[in-house]
Amino acid sequence: MKDILIGIDAGTSVIKSVAFDLEGRQIAAFAVPNQYAILPGGGAEQDMDQTWSSMVATLVGLGEMVEDLGSRTAAIAVTGQGDGVWLIDRQGKPVNKAWLWLDAKAGYIVDGLRNTEADKARYAKTGTGLAACQQGPQLLYMKEHLPDLPARAVTAFHCKDWLYFNLTGMAATDPSEGVFTYGDFRTRAYSDTVIDALDLQSCKRLLPPIVDGASQSYPLSPDAAALTGLLAGTPVVLGYVDVICTALGAGLYEPGENAGCTIIGSTGMHMRLANGADDVWLNEAMTGYTMCMPIPGTYTQMQSNMAATLNIDWVLGMAAGLLKSQGLERSKAELLAMADQWLADAKPANILYHPYISDAGERGPFVDVTARASFVGMSTSTSFGDLVAAVYDGLALAARDCYAGMGPLPERVRLSGGAARSKSLRRILGSALNTEIQTSQREEAGAAGAAMIAAVSIGVFDTMADCAAKWVSPFQQAVEPVDSALAALYEKAFPTYRQSRLALQPVWHAMMNEDTIP
Repeated sequence: MKDILIGIDAGTSVIKSVAFDLEGRQIAAFAVPNQYAILPGGGAEQDMDQTWSSMVATLVGLGEMVEDLGSRTAAIAVTGQGDGVWLIDRQGKPVNKAWLWLDAKAGYIVDGLRNTEADKARYAKTGTGLAACQQGPQLLYMKEHLPDLPARAVTAFHCKDWLYFNLTGMAATDPSEGVFTYGDFRTRAYSDTVIDALDLQSCKRLLPPIVDGASQSYPLSPDAAALTGLLAGTPVVLGYVDVICTALGAGLYEPGENAGCTIIGSTGMHMRLANGADDVWLNEAMTGYTMCMPIPGTYTQMQSNMAATLNIDWVLGMAAGLLKSQGLERSKAELLAMADQWLADAKPANILYHPYISDAGERGPFVDVTARASFVGMSTSTSFGDLVAAVYDGLALAARDCYAGMGPLPERVRLSGGAARSKSLRRILGSALNTEIQTSQREEAGAAGAAMIAAVSIGVFDTMADCAAKWVSPFQQAVEPVDSALAALYEKAFPTYRQSRLALQPVWHAMMNEDTIP
């Protein structure tokens, strides 16, 4: 009996394969680390063959955990990290290591294109602000500095597309990633207006067909079956990009509900559901993303912080290093417990922190590759605990900044990502947004969202609404109300947070080393 759906979520640092039953209950999960390299000059690369091998290892590991996995699997769905450039040649082999969404080399290209008439036309079609992390600017950089790479390539993939190609032999991309990069969200197809605006007509040949996994699947190839231990011919579904799948699994789409969705992981994604093209809210700054959902006429709008928990990792890593220098080792769990105590002792919103810790700058709700983290308002009375509290506050205020770029604040936010486990962060985020917070019992929302697309694709459910009733609603936790007193403090702090962010922008540009800008 085929009673299992497998969702694969290929993140930047971890790849997971997760088995679900047809009712959405998680059966087992197997994860493998995924390695990447940060290079001088803003580069970020990942070995494509190693990423494929790591994904295979997750399926093999899952098969060792679940009895008769191959014969019981009804379908496989794959999602993964967005943006970047994953090039293959005529033999289907990597042309080069993949350029990731963390790669910032094309920042100067984005600066040159933004706010031109061509870029305004591109934004009107895509509903997506231009950023250095995207495939378009990265291909432009390759054309200018490394023309041999696109010349040798026949297809430009994103991460999940590369894995899908290895699973099925089919070159394709999905409507979410293909359209926000090169297309018109209203038609869900590539747009020559967008391709011309990016000056990429010479690279148009590299763009794979757009395949909607919600209605199409292809069989697992014999070669991939032999490697993974699954059965050749098993339907394989190309999921939408990871943030869309995570939004699905976390509950952004649930008929009868009107909630935003925030993912607090390495990056921060903040999303609202748009019911129809006319409901898409395009801002004057031309930032954010508009992505097709695997539901007819439905879209997700999002603003994305380049770094979210990376800021927490940084500040707690500083604490760990200081303690280690004194001969005291502390685990991550112990450091997080220390952070909770610091948060309890600190005065909220007393110091401002801008959480732009990524070397790639920021992309939401503004685009600036030179953006960098900063503390504002320190004095001789400031303690290290105050700095930790400011980092948590900064993540919440950055989330508010992002939601403000998409229209009115939501009445409820469904929270996902590793940091959603933190009661302290949930309280701070809800207060900064002045909105109720709700989390899901799901630990693997991205893989679940991919599996939901597969469930509709192969006919387990007739519609995504039917699927959500089984896969989303039963897994939602109780709503956590707003702390009104704390919300008042963040309401007062937010205008100053935004004012200081705007004031610092020329400082970031002045501090950028000239040798990092080609």
